[in-house]
Amino acid sequence: MLTDPLDVRLVQITIPTGKREAVTRALDDEGVDYILTDETSNREYAAVAYVPLPIRAVEPVLDSLRSAGIDESTYTVVLSAETVVSEDFEEIEARYAEEENGERIAREELVAAAEDLVLPLPIYLVMTVVSAVIATAGLLLNSPAVVVGSMVIAPLIGPAMAASVGTVVVDDDLFTEGVKLQVIGVVVSIAAAAVFAWVVKTVHLIPPFTDVTEIAQVRSRLYPDFLSLVVAIGAGVAGSLSLTAGVSSALVGVMIAVALIPPAATVGIGIAWGQPTISIGSGILVLVNVLSINLAALIVLRYSGYRPTDWFQLDEARGATLRRVAVLFVAIVALSAFLGGVTYDSFQGATTEEQIQDATIAALEESGTNARLISLDVNRSGNFVLRHPVAVTVTVGVKDRETSSLANRIDTHVERAIDREIRTEVRYVVVESA
Repeated sequence: MLTDPLDVRLVQITIPTGKREAVTRALDDEGVDYILTDETSNREYAAVAYVPLPIRAVEPVLDSLRSAGIDESTYTVVLSAETVVSEDFEEIEARYAEEENGERIAREELVAAAEDLVLPLPIYLVMTVVSAVIATAGLLLNSPAVVVGSMVIAPLIGPAMAASVGTVVVDDDLFTEGVKLQVIGVVVSIAAAAVFAWVVKTVHLIPPFTDVTEIAQVRSRLYPDFLSLVVAIGAGVAGSLSLTAGVSSALVGVMIAVALIPPAATVGIGIAWGQPTISIGSGILVLVNVLSINLAALIVLRYSGYRPTDWFQLDEARGATLRRVAVLFVAIVALSAFLGGVTYDSFQGATTEEQIQDATIAALEESGTNARLISLDVNRSGNFVLRHPVAVTVTVGVKDRETSSLANRIDTHVERAIDREIRTEVRYVVVESA
């Protein structure tokens, strides 16, 4: 039988002197095949065991070996096997097919995978700065392609996954490293974006009169709503699932970067332009996304059944996970008040604009001038949320300019429709056929 290499592991165990019988008994009790060779390096090891296992069997077998006395003082190596040709292996695979852990890698592989995602600090800093600078350039150029390119090189998936894995397996060093690098990554990306945006503004790489809030890529991140949570939570779920499945997390890393790098770059642009309204909205989006990614990853890893190696740490792991989930959830709920306000404000704004448009069309139909609406632009107050319309600019197509009463008629209809005073400006465009 040929087996999928993604589902097969070769476990190599160095057996200390005096533990050989206990280890072989544990492997026999598990009913797995193994090869035992004598160790001849004159060290404290008596033998080396080679055990081909289906992926679902790795964690139960390693737990049995720990009970037999194999701990971290010995070498245990888990490798991905290219191919296994054996009818006996098929029987072992069938026996572990109902293992509750499902198609997930062993706890030891999970920790190793999370550690591999964490880059050395110098490389992490350089890649974070580069991705933030590219994202800032893409935002200012209003280029979605450049913004996407910045996400590909952002190294932010590692710290997020490391913090969550460190929590569920009670690896305090891994958790601390993950949290620290996340904080550093956000701060460095904002600082790099602010410095680069300030240079762009100072040396006039874009026109000095440019209103950055009118750039579509920037404007889309000024007023985040509840849909922003979907991206972050989805990224956290996908990141943790890719980790537990032992598959490439490169594409998932891009999704996590989507939730963090462009908003962080927008914060930097707001700082460089001296516009708090830009920085506050996108800054809240960054915080909500960081917390949501960590919350989703924690819940998925806990639900997947990962636990600490030592049984006496189970209560500690459960308590730490519940506490951190609670803290993340409360923080997200608190910040979501802003998202809720933005969502409500967006709905109200769309409703008001529709009312203004309907009132304008009704005024034109009643005027008897054959004028028609070409475009309508509603200006709203500059607050973060609960904004209201303060002015409307209406562009009307007419046959001639004998429309002196049209502006007053439109203004009256609009104010009646929205039940508030508003400044109405009507612009006329002479057309051949109105």
